[in-house]
Amino acid sequence: MNFFARRPWDLPQRQHTPEAVYADRKLHRREFLETTGISGLAAGLGLSLAGCGRASKEEVQSAGGVQTVSKPDKIYPAQRENRNPKFEYGRTESVEQDTAEFTNFYEFAASKSSWRYVGKFQPDPWKVEITGLCSKPMTLDMDDFYQHPGLKWESRDYRHRCVETWAMCVPWTGFALRDLIRAVEPTASAKYVKFVTFDKPHEAPHMEARTFPWPYTEGLTLAEATNELAFVATGLYGHPLPKQNGAPIRIVLPWKYGFKSIKSIVRIELTDTAPPTFWNTINSAEYDFEANVNPEVPHPRWSQRTEWMLGSREVFNTVRYNGYGDWVGKLYPA
Repeated sequence: MNFFARRPWDLPQRQHTPEAVYADRKLHRREFLETTGISGLAAGLGLSLAGCGRASKEEVQSAGGVQTVSKPDKIYPAQRENRNPKFEYGRTESVEQDTAEFTNFYEFAASKSSWRYVGKFQPDPWKVEITGLCSKPMTLDMDDFYQHPGLKWESRDYRHRCVETWAMCVPWTGFALRDLIRAVEPTASAKYVKFVTFDKPHEAPHMEARTFPWPYTEGLTLAEATNELAFVATGLYGHPLPKQNGAPIRIVLPWKYGFKSIKSIVRIELTDTAPPTFWNTINSAEYDFEANVNPEVPHPRWSQRTEWMLGSREVFNTVRYNGYGDWVGKLYPA
């Protein structure tokens, strides 16, 4: 007798998006943006959705889109066989150039074309301070991370879901966040983890307008931060992170909306109270602290029930926790 073990991304047939609904989604550009709830960001979608006038790979790289690091020889290039087999997309892997051209990185631009504005950004040298309620605070440069004996380096295939309803499937290289937190030995009073990014308006043009609460901040409960899925990434598609994707070091939280996965981190702080976060400070009604992917909870201005894949624009039904409920569901009792 054969048995089928349903994986988190294997939706029952009744939950598949009907063909007629998908056909209706193939509207002209303005209607498509309104349907997916991101009409207000239309100016930023530009090249990727228009399908014409697209930049070449060489243009993206020559604009400063790919960073260099000093001594990543033991880690990069990351080989496909080193990917952790526990994590699978259940979908087609996104095209690398699509993910390099279409990013949210508000320090550089309000549009999705942040690769055009990262030329002055210097991610090397770089240091990260891990401090707060811990017994062994430390400050590490990137070589320290690569050589740290307590960090197990690997690649993971993760699905990414943006609150704007677009999604992608990409391979990250890095290590489990919980291993880094364990290394600094949190005290009993530590309940939350705060993340802070850089504050360099002379290198990041969108930061020059001090109308936003720079630097960008994010936070997790300690339980979330030490969950197996929480990942510190320094690489993408087997090589060091491009600047527009969060060089040289960022957080990846595949069960949460993308704005929780803070880029270009300079400080990690263990605290006993929930830290204020960038988007929650700006508009708490639209961006809550928890920010878990949940199709049953709409954004105030659009539905979260479906998502579209970057590049192909294929539409899928959104799954709670982005399909990672087996790993994180126990963190959020009903």
